[in-house]
Amino acid sequence: MKALFALNVYLLKYRWPMLAGIGFVVLSNVLAVLVPSFLRQGLDDALFQSLWMRGEGLGDLPDRIGHLALAFGAALLLAAVAKGVFMYYMRQTLVVVSRKVEFDLKNQLYAKYQRLGEGFYRQHFTGDLMSRIGEDVSNVRMYIGPAIMYFANVLFTFIAVLYQMIKVNAELTLWVLLPLPILSVSIYHVSRLINVGNKRIQEQLSTLTTLAQETFSGIRVIKSFGAEFAFNKRFYEEGLEFQQRNLKLAKVNALFFPLMLFLMGLSTLLVLYLGGKAVEEGTFSPGNMAEFILYLNMLIWPVASLGWTTALVQKAAASQKRINEFLDYPEPQEGDGVGYAFDRELSIDIQWFQYAGKSEPALHGIKGCIPKGSILGITGKTGSGKSTLMQLLAAQLGQDSGARFEGDIRLDGLAVSSIQKKEYRAHLAYVPQDVFLFSETIEENIMFGTQAQDRQADTLNKAIEWAQLQRDLSQWPQGLQTLLGERGVSLSGGQKQRVSLARALVRDADLYLLDDCLSAVDAETEQAIISQLKIELKGKTAIIVSHRIAPLQFTDEVWVLEEGTIAQRGSHESLLEQEGLYKQLYEMQHEQA
Repeated sequence: MKALFALNVYLLKYRWPMLAGIGFVVLSNVLAVLVPSFLRQGLDDALFQSLWMRGEGLGDLPDRIGHLALAFGAALLLAAVAKGVFMYYMRQTLVVVSRKVEFDLKNQLYAKYQRLGEGFYRQHFTGDLMSRIGEDVSNVRMYIGPAIMYFANVLFTFIAVLYQMIKVNAELTLWVLLPLPILSVSIYHVSRLINVGNKRIQEQLSTLTTLAQETFSGIRVIKSFGAEFAFNKRFYEEGLEFQQRNLKLAKVNALFFPLMLFLMGLSTLLVLYLGGKAVEEGTFSPGNMAEFILYLNMLIWPVASLGWTTALVQKAAASQKRINEFLDYPEPQEGDGVGYAFDRELSIDIQWFQYAGKSEPALHGIKGCIPKGSILGITGKTGSGKSTLMQLLAAQLGQDSGARFEGDIRLDGLAVSSIQKKEYRAHLAYVPQDVFLFSETIEENIMFGTQAQDRQADTLNKAIEWAQLQRDLSQWPQGLQTLLGERGVSLSGGQKQRVSLARALVRDADLYLLDDCLSAVDAETEQAIISQLKIELKGKTAIIVSHRIAPLQFTDEVWVLEEGTIAQRGSHESLLEQEGLYKQLYEMQHEQA
């Protein structure tokens, strides 16, 4: 249960409602233990008043017994109502606190996800992230609310009932409690099995969630390859494993309740036997006998619920341990650093960059200087390191990625790693190769990242014009207010790229990083966009990655990457005069055109 210590900060935050809830638990139990004593007193008084006890005639005995029954019935009803009121407020405090903790914990975990770097997301699946912020947090909520509530109820019920039982007959109480040590040992061993079982269940649930998320995200690819049967089979097998683990845990839980009921039943038999003998001897009244049995029955449900409560606690402990793994995950240091400044040049000196788990470097020997206001073009074969270089320039590959990085990237001689990352990215416009659009309107996707007070209609219209989206507006039912599907599924590949490009162009950035953002655009649209980019990026600093030569013709310099290093560099015209990859690409694309 050490993992649950992380929740102490929330228990401290909501300590007053928690204490109030536990106070209501105490009050409800105090009233509950009064009921058997009322019943004992009423039963003994009724028997004392009866003809059998006094040996007298009936007389006004029915009236006296009727009044007595009415008085004690009213007392019992009043105690039950009061107990119900306190139980209501007990739930209203403790369960409400559990919902607040659930809200806080989900927000804490979501904020942590936002702060984690590229390395974290390379190592973990989306389904696993969703499982921890969903199912695991819900399990923790069950610990904060029902588990603590029922455990407190068990504790105070046991104390109150045990006190009353000792008052009635200490010797009989000792006999009745003899099975409890066996019960305690059983709870301990079963709890260990429950903890292991819950951990394995949560791990399998993450696997199942990840598979479902990947299936839904890639459903079009699955259908196009006719692979539905294979995915159905895999999901069935993973679901079957999840079912087996749950059934195994259910068998463990199933052993718990019969064992408790057997031990509690044994205690009841002891009360009937020993209590009956005491009544015969005159040391125990019939009312005491009834009272004692009621006290024992009051222990049955709390002790029985102890197994369920233990299962909740163990499940919460397993879930909180998984949550703590993410909450304790090291974050990239992005908050500290010097202020942003870019007045002269961007210099790149990458001696070595190698991804974790890879045997070969993605980049090596990359060295060059980009004056402010100039445009650099980058091309090369697939896998030559172009996108890796762009991610480094966008400060996306931090130390948490586990990669080996030797060298630095500097703005005006100052290492980018020492600059406040939030401020650095605020002056950056990045269009990644893998376009991502949100399930919002087209306008919201274009204006993404801009403040509400900075949004102006003319800026939006210019970005639409520069990205050549004006022709597409008539195709969308509500124009810019058209709501996109998940990841922009309702748009074509070229439209997605142009919306992503407009998102970058709408920003007044100091540095534009365009990673092959025209690969899905036809030649005519590409030329129109290039013409607009020549105007928009004039005087701006930009780095354009492209497999096509056309977007590179207006750049000030071109780097040709091969196997992670610069094989050629120069202007478009000078590279055409050299034998090499650039000239080959140009001739190939010129012939195809």
